[in-house]
Amino acid sequence: MTATENGQASGELNGETKSAPAIQAVDRAAVILSTFSAAKPRLTLNEITAALGTSKATAHRYTKALRAANLLRYDTAETVYSLGPQVLALAAAARAGLPVIRIAEPFMERLLQEVKETVVLSVWDGESPVVVASNDNTDVVARITVSVGARLSPTASAQGRVFCAFLPEAEVPMLRREIQTDPEFAEELDAIRESGVSVKSPVVNGIRTLAAPVFQGGQVVAALAVVAIAIPGEDVVERHIHELRRAAENLSAELGRA
Repeated sequence: MTATENGQASGELNGETKSAPAIQAVDRAAVILSTFSAAKPRLTLNEITAALGTSKATAHRYTKALRAANLLRYDTAETVYSLGPQVLALAAAARAGLPVIRIAEPFMERLLQEVKETVVLSVWDGESPVVVASNDNTDVVARITVSVGARLSPTASAQGRVFCAFLPEAEVPMLRREIQTDPEFAEELDAIRESGVSVKSPVVNGIRTLAAPVFQGGQVVAALAVVAIAIPGEDVVERHIHELRRAAENLSAELGRA
């Protein structure tokens, strides 16, 4: 895109507001961005036009302005739009401002002291769990580090299975398909709902993760997890489960009072 084209695109919204209130321009931009979802991450101009309820020319002006702001991307080969990189930055900032992160800090610290293993907090971003906080056990020579911002599998990870078990089905796009193709997965979700902990999580590269739901107002808002080197001793695993469940319940109680 040339400098002239970039300048023109940046001014599209301003040009539109000459004949319409500024609030309408903001509202229309919000409609475009909110039309994208985990189930529908790529949209054609016709689909965006239908969502806006305007002419195709007006929709095109808005998409150009949003592209200039890096809020949209355009695939010239497939002629479809998707959310741009600036949305990822905004999403990261939004997650950082979640109250659950601040409130969870002392509970995560206490859990780490009890189990002596890495403790992780994840939230659901509409498509998969995203790590928003991680406390490593620094008292060991070899420790497990989980990066904040890491996206986890919605079905293979312990945290993902917690969300699959407790979120409304409509909020987990792949859930119905996964349940239909894997009856054992459905049974695992039932077990998680009954026990309150994802226990039968797969051991990957010698690492086992246990996860429990964190609730606020009766809705799951996060998954608290213990990540450790897989140890055959069932007594150790049971202790981790007990401490994890207690920490998640105490955090949920605190969120209920927040």
